[in-house]
Amino acid sequence: AGSAGTLLVENTDVETTITQVVQQVGPAVVTVVGTVQVPVTFFGYTTSEVSGSGVFISEDGYVLTNYHVVEDTTELWVILADGSRREATLVGGDVYADIAVLKTEGPAPATAMLGNSDAIDRGETVIAIGSPLGDFTNSVTVGVVSATGRSIDTGRGYKILDLIQTDAAINEGNSGGPLVNLAGQVVGINTLVVRSSNSGAVAEGLGFAVPANTVQAVAQQIIETGRFSRPYLGISWQAISPYLARRYRLPVEWGVYITAVEPGSPANQAGL
Repeated sequence: AGSAGTLLVENTDVETTITQVVQQVGPAVVTVVGTVQVPVTFFGYTTSEVSGSGVFISEDGYVLTNYHVVEDTTELWVILADGSRREATLVGGDVYADIAVLKTEGPAPATAMLGNSDAIDRGETVIAIGSPLGDFTNSVTVGVVSATGRSIDTGRGYKILDLIQTDAAINEGNSGGPLVNLAGQVVGINTLVVRSSNSGAVAEGLGFAVPANTVQAVAQQIIETGRFSRPYLGISWQAISPYLARRYRLPVEWGVYITAVEPGSPANQAGL
């Protein structure tokens, strides 16, 4: 014991798997900032800044982020972990997976490796790195994989499918940042958080990330061709169930009833 008025201090260097992963992946994480035009009057526009997060995935400067972070931007740049800034260009994106690829000039300060998101399990520890609210750059939060295979309605006429659910804290500005496992691999790209249900009940710890296997497929094609191709029919439809089949005396119990065909669409050209 020390004498009266003496403070006892012990310096202990505690390094865990989590701190090692953050030290490994953190330098590859960036803040993505964009400029968008906002109409202010019938005659003119003003500019506003939007921000999110991203991560370098190649030494030659390709950056992953969310499509909604860079949508409708006229200028883009990234802020590196050391505070320096680089201009960025949008290579391409896919709105349905909410993934975009940016390109910066010069080599990446560090890169992150994509892992196999099919191998993750519920309860597995994961780390989210990003810039919540655009100000708290390269913040780290830790949680677990709550579930996989989730689908979220975007409210824009489509769902984002096969998402990873996590309770690692994700806030506005975290979008586009990596969700990392304890091997230091990016298993997802953080994309959204749900704050409440349709009934108005408040929710906590409901974050969602696009799985790395989807990210890899989308990003690879964007880097190679500048876009990601998806199959397209061009119809509006209603799913048929046995109940609807009996009610409307349909000839089959399962299938799709076409309610409209878009002019000039593949379905229209095929004669549907």
